[in-house]
Amino acid sequence: MAQKIIGRLKETQELTDLYNSKRPEFVVVQGRRRVGKTYLITELFQDEFAFYHTGLSPAESNIEDKTVLQNQLDAFFTSLVRFGYMGKTISSWLQAFDALTTLLEGKGKEKRQLVFIDELPWLDTPRSGFMPAFEHFWNGWGAGRSNLMLIVCGSATSWISDKILNSKGGLFNRTTYEIKLEPFCLKECEDFYKDRGVMMSRLDQLQAYMVTGGIPYYLSLIRKGRSIAQNIDDLFFAKDAKLGQEFDRLFNSLFANPEVNKKIIRQLGKKRYGMTRKELSGASGITSGGSLTGSIKALEASGFIGSFNNYDGPRTDVRYRVIDSFCLFWLYFKDKKKTTNERFWQDNLISPMLNAWRGYTFENICFLHVRQIKSALGIAGVQTETMPWLSRRKEGGAQIDMVIDRADNVINICEMKFSGSDYTIDKDTDEELRGKIDAFQSETHTKKSLQLTLITTFGLVRNQYSNSVQSLVRMDDLFKLI
Repeated sequence: MAQKIIGRLKETQELTDLYNSKRPEFVVVQGRRRVGKTYLITELFQDEFAFYHTGLSPAESNIEDKTVLQNQLDAFFTSLVRFGYMGKTISSWLQAFDALTTLLEGKGKEKRQLVFIDELPWLDTPRSGFMPAFEHFWNGWGAGRSNLMLIVCGSATSWISDKILNSKGGLFNRTTYEIKLEPFCLKECEDFYKDRGVMMSRLDQLQAYMVTGGIPYYLSLIRKGRSIAQNIDDLFFAKDAKLGQEFDRLFNSLFANPEVNKKIIRQLGKKRYGMTRKELSGASGITSGGSLTGSIKALEASGFIGSFNNYDGPRTDVRYRVIDSFCLFWLYFKDKKKTTNERFWQDNLISPMLNAWRGYTFENICFLHVRQIKSALGIAGVQTETMPWLSRRKEGGAQIDMVIDRADNVINICEMKFSGSDYTIDKDTDEELRGKIDAFQSETHTKKSLQLTLITTFGLVRNQYSNSVQSLVRMDDLFKLI
């Protein structure tokens, strides 16, 4: 079926097994815009579709709901005809799915019938009657067809979650499998570049990841023969840059209330270690009720923010912070700077501003590659909890980038350092690191053994201060497929 698909080994095997299962399958594939959902499914199955349809984006139109509904129905009918339907035109979703049933029944029961409906949330326009018709199609007919595999897809992860996966109505507990497509890890990005003939050092690939967040579509825009700095300028700062409006487009395509969600992201982006719900409500002016809860849930489901507990803090003391690298880049440089310099990145390569951003974003990438870090430390099979630690002291409090609390009575105190060469621990840094460990031990009262772990790009310069580091994880360790 498939041609060469970069990465996605697990998802490809899962979809192939489901296709060969010989029982009715209702599969949900979700993930944020541009992450490659449609590409994976269409490349894997190619000409195997008994029916394939993509919803029309409601964001592209400001016309009245009734006209939007008819446009969606007309497009669905066109797809039906393309796959062999020869019946009457349709004027409701009940008729649309009845026509789909007729089409599929006409193809017989001998062969697996693969139905793919892409951007399903876009079909559910206000007062359209889409959901009752869709529920009836699956519950009343599809669930009884052993040769049917239905795949639905959508970027609006909150809609997918509320209306399909956690449905309290007719689709309650009806799906048979869920796949959430994540951005590429560093190794998958490296394989993607190689396949496209783009030559970059791993240090440049790491910095590209800081900007693109491993989103395949963004990676596809990187041109070979251009430096990473030139590519970043081309994509974000040049006149008519391809991704110059991507932040607004991204949020507008995913959320019913994009301005509220952008407001939350912008507030969280100001705080390196995130904010509690109470702090976020106060800073954003959004009351701590249903609106804030829904937005946090939607942003977390879409992979833009993550929730963390402070080490040794109460489980109810949850902090939220931005974990999407693309959003962090946008908030730091496009939102704050508002520059008109089309060579902004090339002109600021060694500036303190870019160096500070690289350091913070490197920490975030390490959190996204915890499995690779555990493997490098030789503890892949050990049960762990991973989180930051913030001192509760009002003055002189310490912060630790990453704490890996292990079930074997060891805690890795991880310090992340982005560097263009081997990292050097000087006297001041040594005192700072020892102070952090002392503060952690005295405040948490832990009895576990503490090991200082340095996670850096290249290596560690050996000097009179380097012996305090008990384990070292390098950038190359992050480029592993685990």
